[in-house]
Amino acid sequence: MKLVIAITGASGVQLGKKFIDYLPEYIEAHVIVSDNALTVESFENKRVTLHTSDNIAASISSGSFSVDATAIIPCSMNTLAKVACGISDNLPSRVAAVALKEQKKLLLAPRELPFSAIALENMQKLATLGVIIAPPVMGYYSESSSLEDMEKFIIGKWYDVLGIENNLYERWK
Repeated sequence: MKLVIAITGASGVQLGKKFIDYLPEYIEAHVIVSDNALTVESFENKRVTLHTSDNIAASISSGSFSVDATAIIPCSMNTLAKVACGISDNLPSRVAAVALKEQKKLLLAPRELPFSAIALENMQKLATLGVIIAPPVMGYYSESSSLEDMEKFIIGKWYDVLGIENNLYERWK
């Protein structure tokens, strides 16, 4: 499975990093990061292919590269708005546009709270196009006892909708 993960915005970056950390070995991960040098540095020893957000000519920006799914975690409101309006002026917004045109799974994890009416309108528009809108919301029934358990629950739910097998959280029996 080829998976593109874009990390946009500053808030929630750790959740995006953990999403990558828990990926099974069989996933071919392509990660797009902001120009923040610390973020790039933290991925240097991971089993991922790194792309900068300004490299609009990267392999993953083409539908012929055949990505299986794309996840933008966290997804800034700026990126969400660009995707909703069809603006693809950087690599995260371009791979989202490619996912839409190729009818591939696209997961956006909006990170701001509360959501403005404009953000909700953009999310509704994207949801009607088949985009998975999945903010990092805690499921209190998961009986998490630590921050790590809560993060594993959220990441596990994201993996579920992307078709990535996992055992990151306790399932109902």
